[in-house]
Amino acid sequence: MKKFKNFYNTIYGVLERKVEEMKCLNEKEKKFNVLCDEWLSYKRMRIKESTYSNYKFKIVKYLKKDFGEYTLKKFNNIDINRYIEDLQETLSDKTIKDIITVLKSILKYCERKYDIDFKLDLISLPTSGGSEVEIFNEKERKKIENYILNSNDLKEIGVLISMYSGLRIGEICALRWADIDFDAKKIRVIHTVQRIYLSKNNSKIIITSPKTKKSVREIPMAKILYKKLREFSKKYSKNDFVISGKDKVIEPLSYRYTYKKMLNNCNIQYKKFHCLRHTFATRCVRVGMDVKSLSEVLGHSNVSVTLGIYVHSSYEIKKKFIDKL
Repeated sequence: MKKFKNFYNTIYGVLERKVEEMKCLNEKEKKFNVLCDEWLSYKRMRIKESTYSNYKFKIVKYLKKDFGEYTLKKFNNIDINRYIEDLQETLSDKTIKDIITVLKSILKYCERKYDIDFKLDLISLPTSGGSEVEIFNEKERKKIENYILNSNDLKEIGVLISMYSGLRIGEICALRWADIDFDAKKIRVIHTVQRIYLSKNNSKIIITSPKTKKSVREIPMAKILYKKLREFSKKYSKNDFVISGKDKVIEPLSYRYTYKKMLNNCNIQYKKFHCLRHTFATRCVRVGMDVKSLSEVLGHSNVSVTLGIYVHSSYEIKKKFIDKL
């Protein structure tokens, strides 16, 4: 009887392992399309709606289209590195990084769940090569500033806000007059505007919390900005959005057209809206603002982000300090 029981337990154990092996094999045959949906379902209750929408958009637009029919066992870092090289022909490094970050997150989820090693550390993300940020030179900046100061177009005030506070375009679109404290002479950044993609041909605009917790912040107003905002504020209610002048938001995509038109009127070559933020930050560094304060004003998640983007010493500065030795 005891021998029979041992024999039964041995057979049962072998069969159980075989079932697990077959199950694992079947899981590795899953199509990437299915795994993407599985991962999105897992993430949905753990992230913001805007983040979820951003992930879904990249999956639908890029990853499902390019890897949809792949099975788990077919994935390898060599193919992914080749994929990155192909993307570099048409997309910016930042966009590629965003796409591959989502892909790696999906594959990490599969590694944990299905006991697979994709050797993700061998995937080589593109590097920007340490190139300096693009900014408006002093002549261009003055030209833009004078144009806005002499303009009565409320929409254009958003450009001046970014030039003197470093707000992101979504934060400017979400700014209401109630967020501007004229007594304390400061701007409260508590919201941002985003267009989120629900499916390939379906999207909506949402007002949500800013990019990170550090992006919720208060920024002192420069005198020139205070004066121009005060001038406009008398005509609008506190609940009105600053750049629209009514209780209706202007989305970033539409506002970029206003910005582009303004640059044309100033006869200035087009630069991305984000260059206004870069210009503000660069000027802050040049006048001696410490990195921690600048990081807080910009709403960066940590000081290292600010250091990596804006703090680059010149040869003259290095020479000045070495000469003191």
